[in-house]
Amino acid sequence: MKLWGGRFSGETDEEFARFNSSFAFDRRLIQADIQASRAHAEALAAVGVLKPHELERIDEALIAISRRARTEPDYMDGQSAEDVHSFVEAEMVAFIGDLGYKLHTGRSRNDQVATDLRIFLRDEIDSLLKAVKILQLSLVSLADANQSCVIPGYTHMQRAQPILFPHYLLAYYEMLRRDCGRLIDARGRVNRLPLGSGALAGSGFALDRAMLAERLGFDGVCENSVDAVSDRDFVIEFIGAASIVMVHLSRLAEDFIMYSTAEFAFIELSDAVSTGSSLMPQKKNPDSLELIRGKAGRVFGHHAAMLAVMKGLPLAYNKDMQEDKEALFDTIDTVTISLRVLATVLGNVKVNAARAREAAAVGYLNATDLADYLVRRGLEFRHAHDLVGRVVTYAIGKEKKLEELSPDEYRSFSELISEDVYDSLALESSLSAKSADGGTSPDRVREALIRAKLELAMA
Repeated sequence: MKLWGGRFSGETDEEFARFNSSFAFDRRLIQADIQASRAHAEALAAVGVLKPHELERIDEALIAISRRARTEPDYMDGQSAEDVHSFVEAEMVAFIGDLGYKLHTGRSRNDQVATDLRIFLRDEIDSLLKAVKILQLSLVSLADANQSCVIPGYTHMQRAQPILFPHYLLAYYEMLRRDCGRLIDARGRVNRLPLGSGALAGSGFALDRAMLAERLGFDGVCENSVDAVSDRDFVIEFIGAASIVMVHLSRLAEDFIMYSTAEFAFIELSDAVSTGSSLMPQKKNPDSLELIRGKAGRVFGHHAAMLAVMKGLPLAYNKDMQEDKEALFDTIDTVTISLRVLATVLGNVKVNAARAREAAAVGYLNATDLADYLVRRGLEFRHAHDLVGRVVTYAIGKEKKLEELSPDEYRSFSELISEDVYDSLALESSLSAKSADGGTSPDRVREALIRAKLELAMA
């Protein structure tokens, strides 16, 4: 029996029926639908719509359906249900007869699906947070194993200043930390109960929505019934937060793709996370990272799609909103597998510390340290910057590093430069000088690693 067929006498066109059906993908909500339905049955019993023995039979049927959905992989295959809600109702009727039709009293598919989606999404956010933490652990582990490794830091993709490799990795730890904050913040807005709002005007029965919210683990209720059934802000916000996660994963993937090339050779990916070429036998391709980089665009597309779906909808519910589920489900799946694969990649990275250090020691990356040296000698920074620029130009012409210039060559530029300048130009000195909070000095990086480990241990 259709949930809406009462006033219709003609048959639904078969192609339209397939077009209209969402069961192929919203079946994923079945456990959330059953959870919400059990609570709704209790609320109906509390206002006298269901007798105690009816509540018991409905609850038994819902538990049985839930069990079958969990334990029988093909239970829902080949069903002709329009959506997960009609499937559950049909199964209940098969279990307990017409009593199953009483459960929909006082609710609409509009508040039902909004409730299901929020229950489902809050659980998925919790799972994603765990996956983010695992990736953070992988970053910290790789950083901890390479505490003394130095790499060139880049701006504009040009070598800029030397930094510790763990300092670089902890930059991504911080990005993921913010991602956790956004997901947690979004979860708070997800966790409001729409059930009891009916189609848009509210339920015709005095359901105790506060009781329903508590029973289902919500922080409170959606305060306006029209907004409750027409809102998908929480889906848009979540996909937006997920998009930023993918930005960070894609940036790390891009870095490691470059660092694994022969031109950089800072890292090597193990065979476990690489592929070969069908033509060129010498190749080792970073497909794991390239796929993460590519899948970021897929999630961005879902965010744009949801914004486009919702931008012109009049209040309240419209069937356009059925488009939320595939975008949401694919976002969850894509971000989850990307987090997991990237954590695996980090566990399969060999760092070439000697090559990275060599790259950090050339290209005049200590030029700023020379300018800082002059400032400490009393020269204004802008003048020091200009003077060092001229020194670098001279050194390039002589094909020398800054630390290879003689004291006399330095004095030809400024009498402020004495033989102690070489201490400031050494790689270790350059790193140690960056000792302000958040800097790349070994002491600050060790402290940051300790903080990260403590945070993860407490999470």
